Amino acid sequence: MIFFESTSPIGFAKNYLHYLKVLLDTLELEAIEKFIKILFESQKNGHRIFFIGNGGSAATASHFSNDLSIGTRCLENPFKAISLTDNNAIITAISNDFGYNEIFIQQLKAQGFSKNEVLVSISASGNSENVLKAVEYATEKDGITIGLTGFDGGLLKKKCQLSIHVDTNKGEYGPVEDIHMILDHLIHAYLLNSIHLKR
Repeated sequence: MIFFESTSPIGFAKNYLHYLKVLLDTLELEAIEKFIKILFESQKNGHRIFFIGNGGSAATASHFSNDLSIGTRCLENPFKAISLTDNNAIITAISNDFGYNEIFIQQLKAQGFSKNEVLVSISASGNSENVLKAVEYATEKDGITIGLTGFDGGLLKKKCQLSIHVDTNKGEYGPVEDIHMILDHLIHAYLLNSIHLKR
């Protein structure tokens, strides 16, 4: 949780927004560039891009997938983005039969996740067991693993081939998730802008 000295709504809002600006300035732009290049390469080769996460990060995974797939549907070759956080029947069936820690890895297996496909894992703590298991599986299948993390990055930052990290104190979910959503919109806007300029 994030705390500021100001007790007024205006004062708190000012401090919160300033903090987001500070966090944005710490992002590694080279990592964002690599992420974008991977997405373009996946589009070019027709590879799928899977998104996973829990809680607020599950919502970000859905939003990311929506922006990449439906947001580029006007193209001859749109991005094949898939969120594994959206099907309640599948998630509850896997949770009931195998356990919650299996909800992503079992979906990747059922989807036939293969070499050079992309797994984007979103986690503030970087230590969600179901996310880590999916990353390990994707790595075994010679997939490309990307992590969007917060706090100290956790194990996810270490296990992914590429990490875009939001360095915060432990428990600051809101600011981390805010930055992850900004990354979604930044990347989507860049993709559309690049496509427009090529026409």
